[in-house]
Amino acid sequence: MVWFTVETTYVADRDKLAAARPRHREYLRRLADEGRVTAAGPWSDDSAGFAIYRVEDRTELDTLLDEDPYSTEAVAAARTVHEWKLVLGKWAQ
Repeated sequence: MVWFTVETTYVADRDKLAAARPRHREYLRRLADEGRVTAAGPWSDDSAGFAIYRVEDRTELDTLLDEDPYSTEAVAAARTVHEWKLVLGKWAQ
């Protein structure tokens, strides 16, 4: 399994963000239940959000991001993805 961090910057249209947010959170809750998202949430200023994914590879991550309502409903203005080498903490192996 590979770890990735993902920062998603939102579009300026706050109504579009608010409309998509419930479906986005439901989607991430399902991924969390499956063990593919370990933490997620918006920055305190609500300009963007951050999530930690645990997946097989970058291809799986890209598929999950493409299926996210923030992608399908054009709320994600940009994403910054980093492969993460987890060395400390509850999930470190």
